[in-house]
Amino acid sequence: MDAEKIRRAFEAYGIKNEITCPQAFEIAEKFGIPKMDIAQYCNRCEPRIKIRGCQLGCFR
Repeated sequence: MDAEKIRRAFEAYGIKNEITCPQAFEIAEKFGIPKMDIAQYCNRCEPRIKIRGCQLGCFR
């Protein structure tokens, strides 16, 4: 997982405390980041980033 790449992508989208599933999918496609890497980043960073409106149940 490239945490710095994800951090920069989130920063570009203004993501700070929460992200929607559609946003996560869009970021994954646009920046070439695996969706599960985004999920892991959200669960591991401090403070944690809440993923809302999950479509597949892959984000906790």
